Amino acid sequence: MAEIEIGIYKSGRRAYGFDDIAIVPSRRTRDPEDVDISWEIDAFRFELPLMGAGMDGVTSPRTAIELGRLGGVGVLNLEGLWTRYEDPEPLFAEIAELPDEKATFRMQQMYQEPVKPELVTERIRQIKAAGVVACASVTPQRTQELAPAILAGELDLLVIQGTVVSAEHVSRTTEPLNLKRFIREFELPVIVGGCASYQAALHLMRTGAVGVLVGVGPGNACTTRGVLGIGVPQATAIADVAGARMRHLDETGVYVHVIADGGMSKGGDIAKAIACGADAVMLGSPLSSAEEAPCKGFHWGMATFHPTLPRGTRVRTGVRGTLKEILLGPAHENDGRMNLFGALRTAMATCGYETLKEFQKAEVMVAPALQTEGKALQRAQGVGMGH
Repeated sequence: MAEIEIGIYKSGRRAYGFDDIAIVPSRRTRDPEDVDISWEIDAFRFELPLMGAGMDGVTSPRTAIELGRLGGVGVLNLEGLWTRYEDPEPLFAEIAELPDEKATFRMQQMYQEPVKPELVTERIRQIKAAGVVACASVTPQRTQELAPAILAGELDLLVIQGTVVSAEHVSRTTEPLNLKRFIREFELPVIVGGCASYQAALHLMRTGAVGVLVGVGPGNACTTRGVLGIGVPQATAIADVAGARMRHLDETGVYVHVIADGGMSKGGDIAKAIACGADAVMLGSPLSSAEEAPCKGFHWGMATFHPTLPRGTRVRTGVRGTLKEILLGPAHENDGRMNLFGALRTAMATCGYETLKEFQKAEVMVAPALQTEGKALQRAQGVGMGH
């Protein structure tokens, strides 16, 4: 791709987010009932290509169980409030009432409580006892420390997640996690991320991970792009990482799943993520607006409570409906924020694709006017696509 000159010293590629592109209908259409949106990763099969984000405002043991029953998988944050406190419910109630100017500082205080390995094991067992796939996340810094408690709980699928995770972390002061060695020796399948480039993703795939998370800074609650100035718009990031997946497949014969993480609030965003090459999506803020969500319409990122450099904020998402309504409908609003996977199914049917793998081959185009063309009345009245 041709680079654009930023100045005499620096040039760079143009990158695109979901709002910049459109999926092009093909010559064929299908009945939505004939469309298969199921997803398989390692030994697990899910009716929905969905992971609930490992964030405290999104996934609790209860919502992880409900997501599993609805066909997806919830990721419990093993360094969150659920593993620091025996009963964190009063803290969620307090977070929902905090004024904006005091939220970050108070949350930093809450997260100073140490993570308790016995609670890590207990929360995993709680999810498994419901008969659904148990999935949970840790940061690279705590992976080795919490591994025994994770194995004791008999977790099914581990996510090693940070703002940016690399296959080669260098430190003069601490012994960093050797991802390749850990994944090859660990008893469970591992997903790693986030990343946002071809080269970084390719190196993560070579560690033996079964999937990689794509997304640096696109989430509603994340301020990484403002605080650190780093990130890649999601459409371009996903397409680049999907390219790395194909090279890795050619080199090894092993297919590593690409999971779009962040930047998706509507059904059309999910459809675009798949069309750009994702196998599944990880959702945060849309699920935080479910009636079952832990904080009843509030959401914050994993780095919101960092003790010295917070890179997230508490945002109000409101309560829109049940998890089932948000994921599978019926929708009673017309802005694309309900029945997310019904929208994916309809998008695939409208474009003539039967499976997710086929839909990854859909034609997309750069479409700057997609969100505004013919929508002047909606924008003026604040309805539909004018929200």
